[in-house]
Amino acid sequence: MRWRSVEEDHPCGESAGHQGARQVVLFDDVVERHVGRGEFRGMEFLHVNARRIINEVPKGTPVPFRYTINAYRGCSHACSYCFARPTHEYLDMNSGSDFERRIVVKVNAVERVRAELVPARWAGHHIAMGTNTDPYQRCEGKYRLTRGIVEALAQARNPFSILTKSTLILRDIDVLAEAATHADVRADLSIGTLDEHAWRTTESGTPHPLRRVEAVARLNQAGIPCGVLVAPVLPGISDAPEQVEAVVRACIDAGAVSVAAMLLHLRPGVREHWFDWLHRERPDLVDEHERLYTRAYAPNARQRALSDLVGGLLRRHGRGPTSMPRSRYTRVATPAPPPPPAARQLPLDL
Repeated sequence: MRWRSVEEDHPCGESAGHQGARQVVLFDDVVERHVGRGEFRGMEFLHVNARRIINEVPKGTPVPFRYTINAYRGCSHACSYCFARPTHEYLDMNSGSDFERRIVVKVNAVERVRAELVPARWAGHHIAMGTNTDPYQRCEGKYRLTRGIVEALAQARNPFSILTKSTLILRDIDVLAEAATHADVRADLSIGTLDEHAWRTTESGTPHPLRRVEAVARLNQAGIPCGVLVAPVLPGISDAPEQVEAVVRACIDAGAVSVAAMLLHLRPGVREHWFDWLHRERPDLVDEHERLYTRAYAPNARQRALSDLVGGLLRRHGRGPTSMPRSRYTRVATPAPPPPPAARQLPLDL
């Protein structure tokens, strides 16, 4: 297998609601295969050397950051709805089992970050991680690239944010807390539902959602501002008012500095995989989803209903909502408990 260049979507995060923007990401052309063993049995790791690791978001993209880092491609979390699945097809692999089990590892990511953060070349812009695939997915326990990147960013006092579904982020609470004393640092946990059945059937490779709620509390207690992205909310699976209320209330109790919610969106490539999953697991919902998703997003009225529900829940639980301008998702700021003296109250961004 030889890749001289591939196209990588930037950014594809559920929070971004962005489709189609691509830029070229260059790799050295030799790809080394490594078969997973032990806890990684059944997985294959494809080692590549990236020629650059800090990627600029295409101009005009409606997201609150300009630069991203993605140390991995593919994701062992295996979420049935994952927006990033089609990116594996750029590498002549499939968006199903290959995306979940054949993980591209940019083994020189930490070295590239240190080289690219040289002040003569870099102006200290905010960098977002987790915009394509999860920086704390299972293989991070093996390769520790995200930790190395965080250490490099902390040493450079460069602002950054991390979006993840994984409690593995707690392993790095020491370097994250240190970084937060010198720069604007932000974490967000993605917790789509607390419903046990919905979680097990749609996010089989992720940590239990209640463990993620606990991670939100621990990060905030350590002085690392952490919010929650309740996404995607799945029509007919996790969108009942009582289901949404359960996760919002848990986020508030955990001290989340913000709560955001977004309905499932189905970009081309993801749509096909999702409907295959529905036909197997929830055939009773196929007709409803075909009516809702004649395009990538559910109808505006359905999105507004979720926005109103979340805003109402926050008001009911004593939190004042603040509407955000990006229409594809709803962010509602929630006052966090007073942080430790060393922590800083930082802007809300993903």
